Amino acid sequence: MTIAHYTTTTDRHSSSLRNITTILLGSLLLQLAACSKPAATISYADDRAQVENLLSRYAFALDWQDADLYASLFTDDGVLDWAGGVIKGRDAIRNEVHKMRDSFAQQEKEDAPLRPARLRHFITNVVLDVQGDNARVREFWVEFNNRNAERKAISGAYGHNEDELRRVNGQWLFVSRKIFNEEMPQRSATMTNPAW
Repeated sequence: MTIAHYTTTTDRHSSSLRNITTILLGSLLLQLAACSKPAATISYADDRAQVENLLSRYAFALDWQDADLYASLFTDDGVLDWAGGVIKGRDAIRNEVHKMRDSFAQQEKEDAPLRPARLRHFITNVVLDVQGDNARVREFWVEFNNRNAERKAISGAYGHNEDELRRVNGQWLFVSRKIFNEEMPQRSATMTNPAW
């Protein structure tokens, strides 16, 4: 075999190998493209999952009066508008939860020797509108408690929330949360649908 023949054969094999590699990579990229969803769909689904997680973490922080977690779910300048008043800023919101905990501790003393009563909040019917790093959320809430002699669950209150959110360092936080409570005339909703 001459050097020229060897070189031609090697070039042909290299060329064939490059062609096969290009075809395989192209095929793989087409398959990946066919399996992936449009970026907008993925982004909304991810945002919705994060917002629903925020709402659920809020409910757990509230029911366990976890002041640090509760306050961390708001922006530094966040606003909580609830039956106890309008509370502004993360530190003030944290202090409000400490007051809630003190109130529950007093109830536990009054109810002794019964075991402590518990509240549980449930969130449903979440409506979400994302506009870049800002979002509006509307959701229903229901509260059950068992502060009675039998410690049986009763519906304590219900209403809806109107929330404004901001994405801060990749995390959704409450900028403002207004809590409507249909058990309280001054906190009840108007007849205008808040969920656009």
